[in-house]
Amino acid sequence: MSKGTMEETVQISEQDRQLLEKLNEVINGNERPVLLGREGAHIHFPEPVFHHLTHIVRAMLQGQSVSVLAENEEFTTQAAANFLGVSRPHLVKVLEAGTIPFHRVGSHRRVSLSDLRQYQKLRDGERRQSLDALTKRVETAGYYDSDYTGD
Repeated sequence: MSKGTMEETVQISEQDRQLLEKLNEVINGNERPVLLGREGAHIHFPEPVFHHLTHIVRAMLQGQSVSVLAENEEFTTQAAANFLGVSRPHLVKVLEAGTIPFHRVGSHRRVSLSDLRQYQKLRDGERRQSLDALTKRVETAGYYDSDYTGD
């Protein structure tokens, strides 16, 4: 899930929590975990799978739900708006302006996850640049005081 969306918490059993903690210890250890095949073959996790497994285990230990989506997964406008943390009407305006590609299924708009992530990255970069410029203006004007406590 995106940081901009509401995080859903999940209750896991004590037995599952203990298994997740053991798995977390293995993941964080010096040895890479392997899958054991039916005939005893040791199958090493590819780096991307290992990275995702690590992230999933840590999130589940914190009680967060985990969703795995393909990059070409298609979202409804409401799901896309939730992903971006914006209202559905705002998202529709962004789509109609051509900022994010979409296609229609009948009369309904659909947006791919990869296009949403690309827009999110661009939007966040623009926000960072604006905040950096504002910070620089405040510092240049002499209004920035790291000792300010709000009083």
